[in-house]
Amino acid sequence: MLRAPSKSVRTWFASVAAAAVLAGCGSPSGEPAEGKGEPAARTEVNVEPIKAATELTDVNGTKVALEKRPERIVCLFALCDDILTELGIVPVATNSALLARPGFLGEDRAKEVDVVPGGFIAPEVEAVLSHKPDLVIGLGDTHGKLAPAMKGATTFWAMQPETWQDSVGYLRDVAALTGRTAEGEKAERVFRTKLAEAEKTPSDRTALIIYGSDENFGVATPEGDVAASLFPKIAEYPWKSRGVEGSYSLEEILAQGVDVLFVETMSFGDQDGKLSEKLAENPLWSKIPAVRNGDVHEVDPEVWAKGRGTRSLGIVLDEATAALR
Repeated sequence: MLRAPSKSVRTWFASVAAAAVLAGCGSPSGEPAEGKGEPAARTEVNVEPIKAATELTDVNGTKVALEKRPERIVCLFALCDDILTELGIVPVATNSALLARPGFLGEDRAKEVDVVPGGFIAPEVEAVLSHKPDLVIGLGDTHGKLAPAMKGATTFWAMQPETWQDSVGYLRDVAALTGRTAEGEKAERVFRTKLAEAEKTPSDRTALIIYGSDENFGVATPEGDVAASLFPKIAEYPWKSRGVEGSYSLEEILAQGVDVLFVETMSFGDQDGKLSEKLAENPLWSKIPAVRNGDVHEVDPEVWAKGRGTRSLGIVLDEATAALR
């Protein structure tokens, strides 16, 4: 029987898909803050200049100070890889598979980047420090516990993105610290232009992003999932966060009359197969309009769930708007 994620699995998914809920996010480029999960005014395309800096306070209030521009950066989650790619920087090591994807470094060039052993949840600190990094960037609720072990050896920056505005803010912050200000402004402008264009003709179809593995699934909501935070601007997206303990059932999904489904299969351990195929074992699944009409789209979780940055979100917008037409 298919069910919503258990507490432990939801915690794992939350780390992977940035579904943890934290209060208080900044608004980069002087853009008015939006109510999270609520449709907002049209996205501003104009981009404020980025000023180079050696210290700053990021969009979530974390202070970052460096003695010089970082040249050797280790990425412990994919937003870091996304941002560095936008800025024309290659990390010295990563534990993300994002760089191998089309539109990033590609398979051949990505093989030249060392992989941090230990996986996403428990990257090995000694291996990270062996690269003599000037800066290590990780996901706060997953890698924050590693900070004490790196103190004195490098600067550790814990990011916690929840919405696309957060991701833009982090792009600007990294651009400032690395001195890649022109590249940062260009990447932000390209993304904002694409989002503003998609907003001009929003779909009236009801969309849904779900993620999970063989017996567990969750609903991506705009309050804590970066890709999902785009959807109220481009489609009907009636899903609200219920907190870490909350979930939606297939019965509730069926009741909403979902027209287009985007499915992120999160594989780990020895499990394989697509989440949509596993869900098909439940008789309710076939009754969802999107399933009946063949509008179920298995998407790349490396980009949709883990990427979180402006380059990944541009791909999400391309694929989502095409499917929602």
